[in-house]
Amino acid sequence: MSRPQVVIVGRPNVGKSSLVNRLAGRRVAVVEEHRGVTRDRKSVEVDWRGVTFDLVDTGGWLAQGDALEAKVSEQAERAIASADHVLLVVDVTTGLMEEDRQAARWALRSGRPVSLVVNKVDDVVHESSGWEFLSLGAGDPHFVSALHGRGAGDLLDHLVDALVEKVVDEPETDPDDGALRVAIVGRPNVGKSTLFNKLIGEERSVVHDMPGTTRDAVDTVVETDGGPIRFIDTAGMRRRAKTEAGLETYAVLRSLDALDRADIAVLVIDATVGATGQDQRLAERIAAAGCPAIVVLNKWELVATDDRAGVLATVGDKLAFLGDAPVLKTTATSGKGVHRLLPALQDSAADYVKRVPTGALNRAIRDLQIKQPAPTGKIRYAVQGAIEPPTFTLFVAGRLPATYLRYVERSLRERFELGSTPLRVRVRVD
Repeated sequence: MSRPQVVIVGRPNVGKSSLVNRLAGRRVAVVEEHRGVTRDRKSVEVDWRGVTFDLVDTGGWLAQGDALEAKVSEQAERAIASADHVLLVVDVTTGLMEEDRQAARWALRSGRPVSLVVNKVDDVVHESSGWEFLSLGAGDPHFVSALHGRGAGDLLDHLVDALVEKVVDEPETDPDDGALRVAIVGRPNVGKSTLFNKLIGEERSVVHDMPGTTRDAVDTVVETDGGPIRFIDTAGMRRRAKTEAGLETYAVLRSLDALDRADIAVLVIDATVGATGQDQRLAERIAAAGCPAIVVLNKWELVATDDRAGVLATVGDKLAFLGDAPVLKTTATSGKGVHRLLPALQDSAADYVKRVPTGALNRAIRDLQIKQPAPTGKIRYAVQGAIEPPTFTLFVAGRLPATYLRYVERSLRERFELGSTPLRVRVRVD
């Protein structure tokens, strides 16, 4: 049995994400003072009094709304279906609203244990105003101020007491227990979340044709024939000049964090546009993170046959420094071509940890020098000092020009079939 799940629900802008941050003790959810910031489900591990549980943040639930809000509400409904306990959050500063009544009826109909949390209670005066929420039928209110921390400890005590029977004394799975970490990155509205959902077989991230729909990084572990893969769907990155203060800034920071903890990056490009300067800057971030890259040209079916060569040319021009990164052509909405991504990820993962025997490495060094001697200097011998990525140290008499080092790298890549994985070649001069 996994850790108990506590799901936070309520209408938009009552402070659900602020409450997640307060209970988790760190900033894990994007918070902004306007409606509808949280859209995807985000799970955070919380430990209190020796009891560990998952706290699930959801988007604001609405009985009515536009297409995007309907998807957000659907995400909340899916989360509550697997909940062990539900926190129904309301806002004391706005008072009781009809949307609160609808959210309460919906939460109570789920059959899950529900606790009423009255947020933004900064003082005793506000506390006296919060008793009107008793009419929701969700029991006595728990008064908190997520912003200032007032009442957070008491709420955690209440949750632990409610969950203690559901906690099992089993070792938990380490989130870094060997699962291959794959970050899906790209400009806004190129189809990252659609691709993500198609890969995991469930609509986990909200998909809508509006740039910037995904605001947080969302991790999902998928069991495959080649082992577990942890997919990290991220918010779309934009140029700094196009990034709104606050909300978009946090989204970009989360995407960069996802790259930093990824083993492989999947760069999704809108094939109807081709590789752009923004895609090039994203690829630079991937290269700086030191992880292998796979380029996905999404929406390929929408590209006219006569234009496809030109689209591929933009990839070669803009992303040349990614080397031989595989370029896959997909249409995530229909699923065409998506099946090629998992084998490409497995191949990249295998190359990333490949270790070359010292004898074979030095025979390759001998052969490449016979084929093309260096204009100055000579490689005496070489060793592989590390993997992730494969790192080779050359012990050299004299100095080698940069062009020759590139030749060495290319030769080693071809000789040992290292594919598109990054290589590091270091030089030690005798």
